[in-house]
Amino acid sequence: MNEKNFTMNEYLDVNVNKDLLPLCSDCYRALGWTIVSTSNGIGTVTVKLQRDRKIKNRTALCDLQRKCEEAFKSIECLEKSKTKNAVAASLGIGLIGTVFMAGSVFAYLASAIWLCVILAIPGFIGWILPYFLYKKIEKQSINKAVAIIDQNYDVIYESCEKASNLLN
Repeated sequence: MNEKNFTMNEYLDVNVNKDLLPLCSDCYRALGWTIVSTSNGIGTVTVKLQRDRKIKNRTALCDLQRKCEEAFKSIECLEKSKTKNAVAASLGIGLIGTVFMAGSVFAYLASAIWLCVILAIPGFIGWILPYFLYKKIEKQSINKAVAIIDQNYDVIYESCEKASNLLN
């Protein structure tokens, strides 16, 4: 009886931020995956991967892959969080300023000029302050996120290095 050398492959689809695509493709290659195809989406790329199911040190590679995927997700979340808090705070202050300005307009229509002026001052402040508040909060968020992002990059690099050593 003639036995053919049959290998069963495992397949994986990964959605990655376009900015992280080069690092992701290098990482998955180090983990023993081969890129079959890529397809672009809005802001993300879907990468189709395959590798031999009977690859040596598969369980260790799967653990390293899990670490890398968690680090990628953490990086993506941290990138989004850089501006999220700044936008929320700025919109909140701007909305409060708008409420004061609306009160000022109603006071003017009611011929209460003194109340109109008193309400207009915090209204204008509420319209000017969000820009400066946004810049300050964004800078703080970026400083916090950059350190954690760098730690995640280090986790990815170390995992890829270990995976490369396991495959060789």
